Amino acid sequence: MKIVVMLKTLLFNLWRGPVTRKYPYEERPPFPGERGVILMPDESKCIYCGICARKCPSNALAVTRTPEKEWKYERFRCILCGACVEACPKKCLEFGDRKK
Repeated sequence: MKIVVMLKTLLFNLWRGPVTRKYPYEERPPFPGERGVILMPDESKCIYCGICARKCPSNALAVTRTPEKEWKYERFRCILCGACVEACPKKCLEFGDRKK
């Protein structure tokens, strides 16, 4: 009896096709509501106050004001919670597409 069930499953899956995606050749469409990555499209709006870095729970952001103004984002530490985007007083941070 179990052999019949197994053969039925085998025959069904032979003509079904693969369930995986050929990744480098076929890219998956983004999920609805996917956030992507944190972007700063216009860096001239940033006042380098550091509020975004202080609000980040995973310490993925670092803001240096002296001697030169610098903003660093560690993409792999980011948990995409959006705390930095909400906390930015100049609204110069935003969620963006992964390809940018």
